[in-house]
Amino acid sequence: MALIKHATASVFLFARLDGGWRIGLIRHPRFARWMLPGGHVEAHENPAEAALREVREETGLTATLMLPYANVVPDYPAAANVPIPVWITEQIVPPESRLPSDHVHVDHLYLAVAERAITADNPELPFRWCAPDDLPALDMFPDTRNGAKLVLPLLDGLTALSAGTA
Repeated sequence: MALIKHATASVFLFARLDGGWRIGLIRHPRFARWMLPGGHVEAHENPAEAALREVREETGLTATLMLPYANVVPDYPAAANVPIPVWITEQIVPPESRLPSDHVHVDHLYLAVAERAITADNPELPFRWCAPDDLPALDMFPDTRNGAKLVLPLLDGLTALSAGTA
């Protein structure tokens, strides 16, 4: 039997602190691990809008998505540019409140830079900025660690590209 698929959006959220890039992670209560901010795409949103909403809800921060918009075919009727994710993955996840059986998250993964690096303290959903050297010691899923290790060294170039200055 095919599993139900849900669109989700997650964000590799970055900020420059103490002269270096940091990644923002939440401590997810259900999984008891450090994870990217993210969640389900709501019926009224595209994945990019969901990504930014989840960052606001889970961290209290606003952010700007990185990398260029997808090019729309010229004169395509009623077309709008939507920010493209850096990766799209499918992951089988255990039952949750929205669905009481195993299902698939089709996760749209974005890169974003926080507009400020100060966060409100939320004991229900702890948040922290992590330096690259912090990652090996954190209890986190391997794909999150590997993605962060891949992207962190590229951030100066990616932010310049996103700003159109590369």
